[in-house]
Amino acid sequence: MKYFFVTLFIGFSIFTHAQTSLKGTITDKNKNKINDVTVLIPDLHKEVKSDQSGNYQFNNLPSGNFTIIFSHPEFDAVTSTITLNSSEVVHDVILSEEHSHHIDEVIVSTVFNKIQSQNVMKVENKKIKELQQSGAATLAEGLSKIPGVSNISTGTSIGKPVIRGLSGNRVLVYSQGVRLENQQFGEEHGLGLNDSGVESVEVIKGPASLLYGSDALGGVLYFNPEKFAKSNSYSSDFSQKFFSNTLGSNTSFGLKSSSENWKFLLRGGYNLHSDYKIPDGNRVTNTRFEETDFKAGIGYSNNSFSTIFRYNLNNLNLGLPEEIGDNTIKKDPDYPRQGVLNHIASLDNTMFFKNSKLDFDLGFIANDRNEYEDSQIPILKMDLQTFNYDVKYYFPKFKKIETIIGVQGMSQTNKNYGEEILIPNAKTNDLGFLITSNYEFGKNVLQAGLRFDNRSIETETHGEIGEEGYFEAINKKFQSFNASLGYKTSLIDKVTLRANLASGFRAPNLAELTSNGVHEGSNRYEIGNSNLKNEQNIQVDLNIEYGNSHFEFFVNGFYNHINNYIFISPTSDYIDDNLVFNYTQANSALYGGEAGIHLHPHPLDWLHFTSSFESVTGKIENGDNLPLIPANKLNNTLRLEVNSFEWLKKMYFSLNLETYLKQNKISSFETATNDYSLLNFGLGGNINLSKIKFELVVSGNNILNKEYVSHLSRLKNDGIPNIGRNIMVGINFNL
Repeated sequence: MKYFFVTLFIGFSIFTHAQTSLKGTITDKNKNKINDVTVLIPDLHKEVKSDQSGNYQFNNLPSGNFTIIFSHPEFDAVTSTITLNSSEVVHDVILSEEHSHHIDEVIVSTVFNKIQSQNVMKVENKKIKELQQSGAATLAEGLSKIPGVSNISTGTSIGKPVIRGLSGNRVLVYSQGVRLENQQFGEEHGLGLNDSGVESVEVIKGPASLLYGSDALGGVLYFNPEKFAKSNSYSSDFSQKFFSNTLGSNTSFGLKSSSENWKFLLRGGYNLHSDYKIPDGNRVTNTRFEETDFKAGIGYSNNSFSTIFRYNLNNLNLGLPEEIGDNTIKKDPDYPRQGVLNHIASLDNTMFFKNSKLDFDLGFIANDRNEYEDSQIPILKMDLQTFNYDVKYYFPKFKKIETIIGVQGMSQTNKNYGEEILIPNAKTNDLGFLITSNYEFGKNVLQAGLRFDNRSIETETHGEIGEEGYFEAINKKFQSFNASLGYKTSLIDKVTLRANLASGFRAPNLAELTSNGVHEGSNRYEIGNSNLKNEQNIQVDLNIEYGNSHFEFFVNGFYNHINNYIFISPTSDYIDDNLVFNYTQANSALYGGEAGIHLHPHPLDWLHFTSSFESVTGKIENGDNLPLIPANKLNNTLRLEVNSFEWLKKMYFSLNLETYLKQNKISSFETATNDYSLLNFGLGGNINLSKIKFELVVSGNNILNKEYVSHLSRLKNDGIPNIGRNIMVGINFNL
């Protein structure tokens, strides 16, 4: 396989194309020239700005069809599809005054990379900057602000994303275009990503096995890294945030430089927090954490080839909370604690031909996870190394039909070096093949695809039969065919309907197949089941949305039926005073959805009101409730925006009320959660004082200092409340 790809690369690289340029003039409806318009070609990672005469120009471009985005703070964004097939293409654009405050983003997580208005699937796209403005201390906490996304938390440092009631290995996470593998089966194994140097996140809420294979049964979180600097430019920035509750800080510093063909960037981040304080004034012992993050990237492109290499190192040192004990403001975690070192390397290659292209992506992840009980010698030491590849060929467009074929694979090894072993040494290999087509006719889009996957898992024997920590060797193969069918249409002017029917699957993970011991975080003896089958689901999604310059609304509904859903269930047996839990399977269903409005009436363009409601119900076929289903949530936000002061630009003020309803639809080993409401605020803007220019952000979460317990908090069983009032102050400098 390796030699095949090398030969393929060399063979395709001999193709060259005549150089193509794209230029044009940008004006408003009165034919006034507009300068400082950002013009972006996402597929080529190229970006320029219009000059004082409203002119823009790209040189040395490949042939083909490309999406171009024109954006400016004072105008509505315009997205165009351009065909480059001659030496010079001229494309003029007229921008209208901004009313919608909405940019039609290009969706990267779906294979055809359409803008959202053309996409068959409804994908949530959220700028990380917006999540940071909410005052979230970690990336996982910020994700819970997105409708349909929740967070299983252990204090403030450990967070696991939940999409429509599914989490862990049922939610696939991509960073830098690479599938993230970090022992996500564990309840206390967090996301392991830092928001520094991340541009946005895309959320696919539903089975995406057609696109990504196993583990995308519940959905996908796709993190887009920050863009390189504009061609022939240099930039640097510095940001600092302070958090009142945890006496914490978050620092980020970045450098970027780009020529016409080469691009470079460096980014460093540092996070440091004390134990969080609850409303009664006590601190939750050992919720403190320290995080160091480093990112680097280098890219090269010409008229026939583009390649980007990115690297991310994340070093996380965090405490494992057990009680409300000593009230200290120390920041060095006590025992027990975790030390997690994560490396992500990615190589993204695109070769452009006359009317088609080839994407060839490689990724490598090294996850070194250590847990310490009472000394600097780790009692648990797990080394997980994952290599993956993703090859897609985009056929020439035939009339209005676009077709892609692809092959994806993963090779993974897990090794143990500590005294305690949660899962055995193992090798996992994936191989998948897919084909999908997109057909546009009039105001309609039809998309369909088919995929086959094969996963093999091989483990080693360890320990003594009948003793805790004994693992019998297994050699398992899991296979699955999956398909999807999606349809998008405009029912009437500005009303869009999307309907999707898709299947997905998940092969059982190593913990579910092989567990034999006490799970310290849950105080239960877990026994795996080597006879588990694939989880196989089929989900129906409906989305209706309407939008004009004054008002928008959306309604999303879904029904997700899962055969052989894997869950852990208590027995009546005890081993060493720990209740025994077995992994078992049963058919299950989840259903619910999200609905929301956005009101921004003209001429009061400075006024915004948004409201959303989300609900999920999870049932096993015998009538029992599924565990870890988030409570129903109502979210209301009032936001004011002002841009009329010379020394203060893009000023905003927001007031937010999050209401969580009572959750009493619980599994046999959960406890119910009462309803509660949290009041939050935010304000900020760009400040220009002589030669000093910076962005100021202030936010307050739980400003009424409400004592509450989230249903998805892992500290709930110990009666430990969530974090109290927390004020964040941040400054961002473009140097």
